Amino acid sequence: MGKGNKNSAEERKNAIWSFFASVRLTVVLLIVIAVSSILGTLIPQQEEAQRIMRELPPALVSILQSLQLFDMYHSVWFLLLMLLLAVNLIVCSLNRFPRTWRLFRSARSGEPSRRLEGDAADRIFTAGGMPAGVADQLEGLLRRKFRAVHRMEDGGVVTLHGEKGAFSYLGVYVVHASILILLAGAIIGSLSGFDGYVNIPEGGTIDTVKLRGGQGTKKLDFAVRCDRFTVEFYENGMPREFRSDLTFLKDGQIVREGSLRVNHPIEFGGIRFYQASYGNQPGTALLTVRDGGGGKKLLKVSAGDQFELGGRKAVVSVLRIEENLMNMGPAVKLGIMSEEGGIAFWVFSHIREIEEANPGITKQVPQFNPGIFKPFYFSLGGIESAYFTGLQVSTDPGVPVVAAGAILMVAGFMIVFFFSHRQIWVRVEGRGGRSRVSIVGRCNRDPAGLSRDMDNLAAVERKQSLQE
Repeated sequence: MGKGNKNSAEERKNAIWSFFASVRLTVVLLIVIAVSSILGTLIPQQEEAQRIMRELPPALVSILQSLQLFDMYHSVWFLLLMLLLAVNLIVCSLNRFPRTWRLFRSARSGEPSRRLEGDAADRIFTAGGMPAGVADQLEGLLRRKFRAVHRMEDGGVVTLHGEKGAFSYLGVYVVHASILILLAGAIIGSLSGFDGYVNIPEGGTIDTVKLRGGQGTKKLDFAVRCDRFTVEFYENGMPREFRSDLTFLKDGQIVREGSLRVNHPIEFGGIRFYQASYGNQPGTALLTVRDGGGGKKLLKVSAGDQFELGGRKAVVSVLRIEENLMNMGPAVKLGIMSEEGGIAFWVFSHIREIEEANPGITKQVPQFNPGIFKPFYFSLGGIESAYFTGLQVSTDPGVPVVAAGAILMVAGFMIVFFFSHRQIWVRVEGRGGRSRVSIVGRCNRDPAGLSRDMDNLAAVERKQSLQE
């Protein structure tokens, strides 16, 4: 009973090993990954998917989201496909490596020696001179072409063996290793990297970026300040160049300063910053506050600022600044907290024109009344806009790994396609005062190149014999 269970376990183990060692599995996985990549190209991903989702039926959107097709390259099933391909390559390599290693180690074989003794050699000719002298000449020729040449003498018969390119048997494993490294780099980038964006107003500082695809935010372990933003225009009004002068701060201390331009990114802390866009946003508002006693105060405020109102123990917060609210011009939203409670309202720059066009609007919509908080009256003199710089922020720790895998893959393909394991055996024996030369060759690929080497060897030796 125990023996039967042991055999059953071994059979299951062999079946699992055979499954992962199957070349057919490799082909199927590569086809599935290729089709998935095509889908990832055709179906908008992450942020772009948000637009198309509004145009599709809810049921279809639900199916596509459940299949993670809107963020395919970060999906669980795509990562599992790559892991499965990695396991398949490892098992295939381990399964076939012992045979390849034997081929690599067994450079010499007795089979060519038997062919050298008869008339089955690839090249046979007669050369003038004694075997030792002819062998010396042929050995010199072989050493020019082959890395290693071995010489054996037995009873006046000299045998030479030249070999090169035995490492070509391992080329396919270099390719396999490069694919595994590429897969590892892709997985590392998918799990550890991120891609986001941020808008920094001129003079502003940020330490958090928005992740693409609605995946939330990412807090950086440093801060980025835009000291200055400049843009140059062509005569037709199109932007020619825009540049951001950035300062990177850590613990409040300046660590690095640099200028960011299009196609000239800056890397800091392993994170790359690209100049992606720019725009205008409301900067500061010129606000006038009049009290009931005829007093007047001029203020220059920004969104988020606060100031106090004397006499009412009230605090005013600048909630929003809009350059053109509902096509009614510049406006500022204020919030006032006092002992009586809280109130919020808008202050328009062109409130008189709005009232003339819409009589009674401040009574119908009290939030448009700039004098709603008695006895104060607020007016907006204008808004000074400021540039903001739009940065693409990304990091991919897998990039160096992918680069190493790509270099290794090129090296592997060069070994596979441009190198071969070539061996040439030369036997020289005396025959009636002359020397009989037999040449045998063997290679794992490129037989034409091997034949050329043997022809060159025989031709040079014949030429030297004729000259003598």
